[in-house]
Amino acid sequence: MPDTLFDQVVFSGGGTRCMWQGGFMDVLRAEVPISPQRITGVSGGACTGCGFLTNRGPRVRDTFIEAFAAHDRNVPLHEPFDDETGNSPHQQIYRGIVEDCFGDTEAHGLIAEGPDFHILLARPPDYDWPKLSGAAMTLVYVADTNVRSTPHLKWAQKAGLTAELIDANAAARAGDLTDLVCAAATIPPAFDPPEWDGAPAVDAGMADQAPLPKDDAGRTLILLTKRFRNLPQEDRLTYVQPSEEVPADKIDFTDPDKLRETWAIGEEDARRFLKDNKNLQRL
Repeated sequence: MPDTLFDQVVFSGGGTRCMWQGGFMDVLRAEVPISPQRITGVSGGACTGCGFLTNRGPRVRDTFIEAFAAHDRNVPLHEPFDDETGNSPHQQIYRGIVEDCFGDTEAHGLIAEGPDFHILLARPPDYDWPKLSGAAMTLVYVADTNVRSTPHLKWAQKAGLTAELIDANAAARAGDLTDLVCAAATIPPAFDPPEWDGAPAVDAGMADQAPLPKDDAGRTLILLTKRFRNLPQEDRLTYVQPSEEVPADKIDFTDPDKLRETWAIGEEDARRFLKDNKNLQRL
């Protein structure tokens, strides 16, 4: 059997829907060799990518579940414009989860020395008003997704959003991995856009839900977190999407049962994928 069935893996965004990716990969990697040379992640998929590279997927799931079980609201208890960090509970909770899962020296080392790993970040159109202009891009993104129904988006970038792939291996070496993963999942206005490399950063899922690696080549597994009507048709690209709408709601941080159910759907979809692709061979 070849050393890996896929040369590249792309983890799409989707907030807590990314639990589906975790369940899928946990089953898949136990059955077939998955040692990609290049990985990209966007939005919540950046966290999934870290879980894959550190082999901590179940730990990530359990950390999310524990955090959500202790939380019962998605709105702030403080005024939106006081001195509290973030405009909702999400930003602080998410950062705590990422730090708990990947803030240690071992995780940094595994990612720093692992395969090429890039995370897509976006820049809002107006650096002086990052939350406002970022929120406007969110509306454009929703319209693009609903109308065109493809993971490869266009409208937000035409409206001024820019996106760039950031070297996550280098971020891990520099001790900046938590900052990068959290910046990648910044959804205005629920989250305050942080600065990355001197400029405000927002969720790049508004630019592309399935960003291919910089040195794009070879057979590629692209894991989406919701269903699209229009997927590109290219032999070397394998798009996999959930078999049904997953229970997890993108930024609902209050229901741990939905995370468990979404993970379980990912596991079952992976078993179905393996059954349907028994003769899957390396190109």
